[in-house]
Amino acid sequence: MSARSPERVQARRQPRVHPGWWVAAVAFLALLGAAGFRGAPGALMVPLHHEFGWSISIMSLAVGINLLLYGLVAPFAAALMDRFGMRQVISAALFLVALGAGGSVLMTASWQLLVFWGLLIGAGTGSMALVLAATIANRWFIQRRGLVMGVLTAGAATGQLIILPPVAALAENTGWRPASLVIAAAALTAVPLVWLVIRDHPEDRGVLPYGADPDSYRPPARAVGGAVARALQGLAYATRRREFWALAGAFAICGATTNGLIGIHFIPSAHDHGMSAATAAGLLAVVGVFDIAGTIASGWLTDKFDPRKLLVAYYSFRGVGLLLLPWLLSDQVHPSMILFVVIYGLDWVATVPPTAALCRELFGDRGTIVFGWVFASHQIGAAAAASGAGVIRDVFGTYTYAWWGGAALCLIAASLSILAKETRRVARDTGAATVAQATTERTRL
Repeated sequence: MSARSPERVQARRQPRVHPGWWVAAVAFLALLGAAGFRGAPGALMVPLHHEFGWSISIMSLAVGINLLLYGLVAPFAAALMDRFGMRQVISAALFLVALGAGGSVLMTASWQLLVFWGLLIGAGTGSMALVLAATIANRWFIQRRGLVMGVLTAGAATGQLIILPPVAALAENTGWRPASLVIAAAALTAVPLVWLVIRDHPEDRGVLPYGADPDSYRPPARAVGGAVARALQGLAYATRRREFWALAGAFAICGATTNGLIGIHFIPSAHDHGMSAATAAGLLAVVGVFDIAGTIASGWLTDKFDPRKLLVAYYSFRGVGLLLLPWLLSDQVHPSMILFVVIYGLDWVATVPPTAALCRELFGDRGTIVFGWVFASHQIGAAAAASGAGVIRDVFGTYTYAWWGGAALCLIAASLSILAKETRRVARDTGAATVAQATTERTRL
């Protein structure tokens, strides 16, 4: 369908509530659910170990595949959304999640864990990853982009932590199979709502993007060509610039120190110290509650301050928290642990809005797909940390070295964020010089 002109869009009666907010609300629910579905295996590791005797290493490998696909599918999902539409991609993704969660109740061998937890749930949730948030923020909003990205990011991160307590309680009191079936049912329930509300572009609802100037706005050209080719072209373009490698490296560490370490191994680590899985999952839920405030605040700050300075602060605070964690874990919940989960919650994925803003600023129309590849690095880091921490636990009998390693990585991420600032300055000056040169040549002609 061809895009409507701004004049025709403007002529229609504008709704009281801009449709972009409804699209963002449903996307929030989809992202919240996707993150919860992906993070649920962390609450099922202990009962699976007790029933089948599977090692933490093999279960961590399944989660690692899940996390890896969650990232690697993202840039292709962004291109598929451009090509076929968001509703189609999100609905297909929810069906994959339901198949993975529902099929897992039939598992009898550890390799099947890799298929259901790793391949199916990883691919399904990866198609609803943060590229969906970036796509909606960029298409439906001119103003409040940072805030919208912060809210949607909060949904993506908080879902994992909020859904964990009921899943853990259900698995502990009833069994892990009913918990898996609840996840499958929740995924299928979301499909009608997505199909009813989500639309690809504001013109499809007869409106301009929120905050767009009717006199100057022109709808962007619709995507053409194969989705795979566009995703790979975006990667080829990005890898030629040092800013991409700085952002990707820092975001890989972000994934390692959130989804890979805390999201997957906090509950088993707390269990090692005598804390029940349900209590540990409750602490992660507290992280999720404060993550909402922290990520929304980060989106607001991204609209007002240099995103690079924000990233340096976020990674530094996170590193301090991981450094102290081995001394905070015990069989009881102490005030110091509450302080840790509050601070870590505020910082959980506060890195996403400034990173997405930098991708949009540095890579222009390719920004969403490039962010998809940066997010893929996030999940590569998460997968490596999820698998590596499981091996560390099996070899040393403790998670302490994993927490300290994460603290050291956070210092590296802060340094990479500074490097991104320096390289961006060079790129901006070079771009300005190129524009000036082109202007001079046109004047001479």
